[in-house]
Amino acid sequence: MAKMRAVQVARAGGPLELVERDIPEPGPSEVRVRVEVCGVCHSDSFTVEGQWPNLSFPRIPGHEIAGVIEAVGAGVEGWRAGQRVGVGWFGGNCGHCEPCRRGWLIDCRNLRIPGISYDGGYAEAMVAPANALAAIPDEFGAAEAAPLLCAGVTTFNALRHSGAMPGDVVAILGIGGLGHLGVQFANKLGFRTVAIARGADKEALSRKLGAHHFIDSATEDVAAALNRLGGARAVLATVASAKAMTPVIDGLAVRGRLIVIGVDAEPIQVTSLQLIGASRSVVGHAAGTAIDSQDTLAFSVLSGVRPMIETMPLEHASEAYGRMMRGDARFRMVLTMA
Repeated sequence: MAKMRAVQVARAGGPLELVERDIPEPGPSEVRVRVEVCGVCHSDSFTVEGQWPNLSFPRIPGHEIAGVIEAVGAGVEGWRAGQRVGVGWFGGNCGHCEPCRRGWLIDCRNLRIPGISYDGGYAEAMVAPANALAAIPDEFGAAEAAPLLCAGVTTFNALRHSGAMPGDVVAILGIGGLGHLGVQFANKLGFRTVAIARGADKEALSRKLGAHHFIDSATEDVAAALNRLGGARAVLATVASAKAMTPVIDGLAVRGRLIVIGVDAEPIQVTSLQLIGASRSVVGHAAGTAIDSQDTLAFSVLSGVRPMIETMPLEHASEAYGRMMRGDARFRMVLTMA
């Protein structure tokens, strides 16, 4: 059987190791993707550290996959060999749970996730359900497309469903792997865009990305600064810190929303009076389905939104993952298979 290179984790907390694997064959309703690149996402730690329930090993991580369809399984319609596609956090849904039946596919109770539910993109090939595929536009290189299949769709989808209208004040909390895309999307969606970050050194980049205003959370009262702008119709919290989210709540406008996409196990501190007094809300937002990823790519082509990336070859996956986890990499690390 033909072989491929892959980077796997053999046990929870184990190292990322380069191995040789059999090239997988697609089953019914599946396709095999020849992986060109795979983004390295903070959520890959769920696999590497074994933090996801019922995770089986060995497992190949990776859920920001861009490549080309190489083989098509029985029963697949609408996709063909040679087509450029991506697979993101949404790796397929069951179709029979209540959220699926109501059309809330990203909330599927049996959601499949590449690199967690099945082998992901730290490999030269991978198999995915056809309903997980997003078409990649010709205008996009694979390395720039890959991060938009997770970080991109998460920020874009949250903002376009935020309830904010063009001209409204919308703030992005945190200017990192998610936030640097959030600022760009907020600007291109027509919002009066506010970047909130810790340290004045973040201001120049925030404004270059499209922020109309910058708030240094290390030296300014964030809520007061937002209220001077009229209050935020929405704040997109991209930071992995509940403590950093808490101060923005009083800066929400009437009926404003704090939309949480940064993950932290600690609680966000909010009183009922803060919410009831101005009909504010705090909501979580999952990434989006395959068609949402496709929308994100299409909007990015039209608007010029692009991730800031740094590429490394597959054999340096451990180094790329380590740099991403330490926060000393460029905003998005991307593994290349060539």
